[in-house]
Amino acid sequence: MEHYFKIIWDSYYGYANYLKNEFLYPSWHNYLYWLIGISLIVWLLEIIIPWRKKQPVFRKDFWLDGFYMFFNYFLFSLIAYNAISNIGVDLFNRFFGIFGITNLVAIEISSWPSWAQFLTMFLVADFIQWSTHVLLHRVPFLWEFHKVHHSVEQMGFAAHLRYHWMETIVYKTIQYIPLAMIGFGLKDFFILHITTVTIGHLNHSNLNITYGPLKYILNNPAMHIWHHAKEIPNKYGVNFGISLSLWDYLFKTAYLPKSGRDIELGFDNVDKFPKTFISQVVYPFKKQS
Repeated sequence: MEHYFKIIWDSYYGYANYLKNEFLYPSWHNYLYWLIGISLIVWLLEIIIPWRKKQPVFRKDFWLDGFYMFFNYFLFSLIAYNAISNIGVDLFNRFFGIFGITNLVAIEISSWPSWAQFLTMFLVADFIQWSTHVLLHRVPFLWEFHKVHHSVEQMGFAAHLRYHWMETIVYKTIQYIPLAMIGFGLKDFFILHITTVTIGHLNHSNLNITYGPLKYILNNPAMHIWHHAKEIPNKYGVNFGISLSLWDYLFKTAYLPKSGRDIELGFDNVDKFPKTFISQVVYPFKKQS
């Protein structure tokens, strides 16, 4: 037990110091200021060339989504996730150690060129996220948590990070073993992370972007808006792509019947869904109790 208390203490202490440095020392490798910078640039584009011209600059739930953005990106790790994650990794390693497995790496690619490792990591991680996203829609228990993200009624960049903290645990748990089995040699995934954040912001933005022929590879606002449509052509949803639309086209879940600029967003009775951060966080647990 003392071992786990130490993990918890080190997790809180270490992340608190990290967060302090993020605020106090801007740098090219500072996630906080990159997040602020990307957000401001995409928001400025929304103001200058909006797709939905009648949508307010401070759209519905703008500030709520802004809080979600910083909570999910930073505060949740400080409150709980960093400690939970470190304990989880330790338990995983101890479990595999019972069977004499001390190294999960099954595919060693650390000798590959950095660009090849980057591309592999991007594709593998995005496919796992796409698959997990499908589960969030198909498993009723998980859908109750994912509803928080789909409660957005006016789309904008910050809606990207409006999601229940339980989704972080679900995504990271499912990702852990597959990614651990690939021996990535890259020491810095900073560019990969910033790339996915930028794509996610754009996908949820009030911008009419399709990327031309690349729309069959890259997810985009014109496609992703249909994922949030109130009326969908089937029970579970469409356009599950995170960074890539590729998987939706490969697995026949792509749906783009017309311009989705003015479609209604959300789900049935979304107007009755809780409106505050605390009530939305509590909602899935109350719903399933």
